[in-house]
Amino acid sequence: MKGLIAIAIMGLTVGAGAARAAEPFTLTSPAFKEGDVWPSKYAGADPSRTNPPCPGENVSPPLAWANPPAGTKSYALLMQDPDGANGLGVFHWVAYDIPVSKTSMAEGEGSKPPTGWVGGKNAIGKTFYFGPCGPSGHSLHHYVITLVATDVEPGKLKPDMTRDELVAELKGHALAPASIVGRYTRP
Repeated sequence: MKGLIAIAIMGLTVGAGAARAAEPFTLTSPAFKEGDVWPSKYAGADPSRTNPPCPGENVSPPLAWANPPAGTKSYALLMQDPDGANGLGVFHWVAYDIPVSKTSMAEGEGSKPPTGWVGGKNAIGKTFYFGPCGPSGHSLHHYVITLVATDVEPGKLKPDMTRDELVAELKGHALAPASIVGRYTRP
């Protein structure tokens, strides 16, 4: 009887270990938690916008990710404001060919021309992060940052793609997404 109990306990222990091994693919930020309102430094810095001007520093938030699915060879990163353009959505950041060995982006790393990965064109045609700067008087907008694990080797995609071009290239090659949402509105 003791032997059967030991075998049952061993089976439970092995089963629990297997469940822990299948941790979900996650995207987090040390600067904000899911749904938090972003500090202004992550907002856009556009002096041409007036009444009031955009108050930000255009600093990309720091990000970290873990537990990519098996077969991941690179990542693509998309940041969208689905509330922007009066609900039609605005893409603030498009990045891809991020090597699988990379597990984070430092604060501000996405705010300058990329090194070690490719910047795609955002809504204003820039190949790096441009922070939120929605219209005055709007309610809080949601900024969805999605990291997509892909089976595409870095260097296989052409540079300077828009979000739509990138999505078309990744059809059939996306393995899993991980997302985090922050919120922001101009004061």
